[in-house]
Amino acid sequence: MKKIICCPESLVPETIKSGDQYFSLYSSITPKREGIGHIAINLKREIRKAGFTPSVRAWDFTSIALSVAAADMSCKRSQSADGWTRQIELDICLCEPLVWFGQKKLLESTLRFLTGDFWTLNFFPNGEAPPQPRKSKVKTYDANCVSLVSGGVDSLVGAIDLTRKGEAPLFVSKTVLGDKSFQSEIAMKLGAQDRHLQWSYPKPKGFPKDSEASTRGRSVIFFAYAVLAASTLESNLDGPVDIYVPENGFISLNVPLNPGRMGTLSTKTTHPVYLNGLQKIWDAVNINAKLRFPHEYQFKTKGELLEGCLDKTLLAELIPHSTSCGRFGTYKRTHCGRCVPCMVRRAAFIKAGLPDTTDIASTTGKQYVFDDLSVSGLQKGANDIGALATAYLRYRKYGINRYIGGSLAFSPKDERSKYEGVVKRGLDEVGQLLINHGVI
Repeated sequence: MKKIICCPESLVPETIKSGDQYFSLYSSITPKREGIGHIAINLKREIRKAGFTPSVRAWDFTSIALSVAAADMSCKRSQSADGWTRQIELDICLCEPLVWFGQKKLLESTLRFLTGDFWTLNFFPNGEAPPQPRKSKVKTYDANCVSLVSGGVDSLVGAIDLTRKGEAPLFVSKTVLGDKSFQSEIAMKLGAQDRHLQWSYPKPKGFPKDSEASTRGRSVIFFAYAVLAASTLESNLDGPVDIYVPENGFISLNVPLNPGRMGTLSTKTTHPVYLNGLQKIWDAVNINAKLRFPHEYQFKTKGELLEGCLDKTLLAELIPHSTSCGRFGTYKRTHCGRCVPCMVRRAAFIKAGLPDTTDIASTTGKQYVFDDLSVSGLQKGANDIGALATAYLRYRKYGINRYIGGSLAFSPKDERSKYEGVVKRGLDEVGQLLINHGVI
């Protein structure tokens, strides 16, 4: 079992036990010491700049999220017994550790669902306190909810729809290389440039460069940033602050395309089970926020989201700059065209009857690295095409229930048919893309 300790700089001991990995939360060790990393050293400054003081509970949840992400990156899956499932023991210093003791098991099981690993969480006192801006720097945001803006298609549609419905969201973005300017453009076009928070999460320093490449554990940071934003609105609103999670149901459920894709290739970052786990934790510790996964998204495919967007003109203007590709950085900021998110994106344009106006990358001069799926399918690394084709053909031959198997065991009886429907229609969308390319 890998042992990770995340604490303030002052609590890092002079002598470190062999095999333990220490991370300094919110500060950098000075002078630098070998084997000790640091996490989110700019976050407190960024929050002060935003002009508000988060609640202690929201801040502690953020400390947990940042620590989980650091542990996720520092523990190589390849070094585990089966090459995937890790056993991680994580010690975290918090402001109010007693509050979180009762949520230990739920936190561990929620992380287990998200990452596929076995987690042991231990909470200790003397964590860093929330940042305190000067009174003259405190800002008031004229917003009535929070909405996540990633730079992808779904969050773009969600931002447009919320605004056109008359809501005033405080948009929250976790900045990723290349997406920051587009996230800002979305807020500006919607008249929300003063209601947009962009917080980064640089890769933690202090452990080998060949860190774990899978990113399942890092999604919790996005939700932590949303909670921080919500904590500044709660005094202005009656009741909990709504946090909107714009994601289509097909990708959210992410039913494995085949039995061999239960690990890295079936992420659960917006799955209903994961979101429900987070909500139960927040409720238990009195974090005054409610995750909202609107039914108009939860039971729609990506193509249906595009069809139903409330401002098609603005959508057409902005969607070329959105990012969907899981390998965007690998291909010099060009959509690869053949990973599952890319194919779902391409299929959505077809379903919605819209031209695919995805930007041509200046670095490669291409819209998609592998534009012709029938040709790229013969090339090394194109296993997503075969997996999607096989899943579609299996569903068409044996029916949707045979394909889904036990993946919807979590769903209430009155909603199961809706979940089945969105999976079926999502497969039909990508199936049409593959048919158009002569793959099937």
